[in-house]
Amino acid sequence: MHKLVVLYPEPADPEHFRDYYVTNHLPLVRNWPGPLAWRYSFDVAAAEGEAPYFAVFEADFADAAAMDAARTSPHGQRLAADVANYATGGAVIIHYPVQDGTG
Repeated sequence: MHKLVVLYPEPADPEHFRDYYVTNHLPLVRNWPGPLAWRYSFDVAAAEGEAPYFAVFEADFADAAAMDAARTSPHGQRLAADVANYATGGAVIIHYPVQDGTG
């Protein structure tokens, strides 16, 4: 499995971010071919101190090739372009192969 994570720093207008994200961006995600599963949260907390991120999104893909195909597809490009409409604080995108942690 391969995971894609998007970390969102604090936006200029948190209410606009939440509203736009739920009303406009997530419907695009729902129709995105490729992810096996996805999830998000606006309740990001740090173990100590203040969390450096306002929101987080993660998606699971079968492998890196499936993630690359989804991201470079026309729909994936539309999703990426939409980020500028709500994420005034930018976005940090990371991805990695998931290692099995069971014994």
